[in-house]
Amino acid sequence: QLVESGGGVVQPGGSLRLSCVASGFNLDENSVTWFRQAPGKEREAVSCVGHSGGFTHYPAFDAGRYTVSRDTLSNTVYLQMRDLKPEDSAVYYCSINWENGRRCSKGRQNDVWGQGTQVTVSS
Repeated sequence: QLVESGGGVVQPGGSLRLSCVASGFNLDENSVTWFRQAPGKEREAVSCVGHSGGFTHYPAFDAGRYTVSRDTLSNTVYLQMRDLKPEDSAVYYCSINWENGRRCSKGRQNDVWGQGTQVTVSS
């Protein structure tokens, strides 16, 4: 099971750190992908942190404002976002590839998903 948290309502320029915690299995053995879905838009991949520690960033990833990291001790993957903008508003999900946990999720329905955490950036 994956559980996301850390979302909320923030003003433009604010920061949030989203967490993806795994229960029942070792997240370190898997690649974890962050996705987001804004209202009326398709879900899009943001970034994948590989089981070996590497990263795959997708077009939605803003390298100047986003950081993805993994904490082995707490079995958690983080998405740190700063200088938030209204266009960052979305529900953010973490996901694991069901067929091969060591590969990044492709966003398929049968992958392992959390329930999502809402990020709203508004003044």
